[in-house]
Amino acid sequence: MDPGDPRLTLPGFLREIAERHGPREAIASRERRMTYAEVEREARALAKGLIGAGVVKGARVALWMANRPEWVVALFAVGLTGGVLVPVNTFATRRERDHVLRHGDASVLLMQPGLLRHRYLDDLCADHPEIEAGGAGRLRVEALPQLRRVVCLGLEDARGGVETWEDLLAQGASVSDALLDAVAADVTPSDDGLVIYTSGTTAEPKGVVHRQRAPVLQAWRYLDFLRFTPEDRVYTTYPFFWTAGIAMSIGGTFAAGGTLLTEEHFDAGSALEMIERERATAVHAWPHQQKAMGEHPSAATRDLRSVRKVDFAGPIAKLAGLREDLYGVGASYGLSETFTIASALWADAPAAERRASNGRALPGMEIRIVDPITGARCATGAPGEIAVRGATLMRGYHKVPPEQVFDAEGWFRTQDGGHLDADGCLHWSGRLSNLIKTGGANVSPVEIQELLEGHPQLRLGIPVGAPHPTLGEALVLCAVPVEGESPKEEEIRAWLAQRLAAYKVPRRVLFFRPAELAYTANQKVQEGPLRAAALARLCAEGAVIDGYRYAQEPSEEEA
Repeated sequence: MDPGDPRLTLPGFLREIAERHGPREAIASRERRMTYAEVEREARALAKGLIGAGVVKGARVALWMANRPEWVVALFAVGLTGGVLVPVNTFATRRERDHVLRHGDASVLLMQPGLLRHRYLDDLCADHPEIEAGGAGRLRVEALPQLRRVVCLGLEDARGGVETWEDLLAQGASVSDALLDAVAADVTPSDDGLVIYTSGTTAEPKGVVHRQRAPVLQAWRYLDFLRFTPEDRVYTTYPFFWTAGIAMSIGGTFAAGGTLLTEEHFDAGSALEMIERERATAVHAWPHQQKAMGEHPSAATRDLRSVRKVDFAGPIAKLAGLREDLYGVGASYGLSETFTIASALWADAPAAERRASNGRALPGMEIRIVDPITGARCATGAPGEIAVRGATLMRGYHKVPPEQVFDAEGWFRTQDGGHLDADGCLHWSGRLSNLIKTGGANVSPVEIQELLEGHPQLRLGIPVGAPHPTLGEALVLCAVPVEGESPKEEEIRAWLAQRLAAYKVPRRVLFFRPAELAYTANQKVQEGPLRAAALARLCAEGAVIDGYRYAQEPSEEEA
């Protein structure tokens, strides 16, 4: 496909899938169902409202919602205007929320009032009283200087400067279809489309800027990779605010004309009930979520025989009665910076092939292995750092000079290790950076370390990742108390829980004496020995984290 093809935009993709699959069911949630035609109609109505409210091409529109139909509608609506969508993590703390809104230059915020115990709107107004004091479209918030509008789903009446969803839609009354079509026609594949915030090696999350073409290209790739058809009904727990939810769940399902089954938050019993009731054919869930479903009291009584497209190694495959490894997505490699997969083997490739590598570079993508220090290209089979470039590679990090992100030839150094074999297959060996990946999310140790500098009872706090069969890594804090202080583990975790998203709060806090740590020549703590010491401590205690008992000495590979 021509990289300049207008179909490689969110407006082009929406138009194409609506034409192909209009009357078919696109989304099913507990609250509502929508056909493809209805998704397009509501996206166009919301886009008109945004245009009427002053959103122009390139404007940043933040979206703070859980996995619900309105999230999908907003994705396409912002795309139709040529705006740039800035998803906000629904697990974000108030500090993290403000960082994304300010750093992301959001001029409009679309949100829901809350989720479970979180009171998003109340917290936002409490932190920024100017919002309630202001008028619609006239916000003046010093801490969020670009923000001009806040629109909240589910409000019956405006709350100061917070507008209702219906008020926003009403502002589109004077916007004609012809004007909207003209605006959408000016959107090109190379225009900025999304800014995805993800934890990096710095304390604050980085804004990964993606062009319009990235999610659309990946949608069509996932159609092939996942072997989806119009008859597929895809249950997903992947959050829409990250690339996997957008590309794999929304994109892959919509490219096929299938049905996306989604809930606002994960509950194992509810998930099992929906998979059974909706006759899901595919399940997208993190390993720890699959484990929770497999261990749920109702699991044995559920009829999940409709499920056929799920990793064979997980408990859902067993509940579905699958007896042979005919499907799996493990033979792939990607990251937020490439809008998920950059290499892959098809999910129905022979099991032996899928277990042997992370696949070959996808069309339009290039992968090479370089020396982590010199950047020189490594020979076939030689280990080094994975570097990527190509059609779905990010445009860059928001507000970071490109020369700090890419090399002179446009390659992005991933800080992941691996090698390429003689057949061009990638073999990922692990991260060269210090990011901790837990439950499908990246966590920056630097962010937690810097936060703990303000804890009065701790001299030092260093997070490490302990290998875990379902989480990938369990987040463990190694802490050195201030002399004379005796902090309690749960007190430290509670203190962090008030300041961090839930998935960034360590599952355990282990206390060490300064003499128990190994140091470099310039008196920095050596994290390799510290991680090994933490793992040994967990094993010695027989610690249990999320159902897994650390009862044996770690293998050489784990250590």
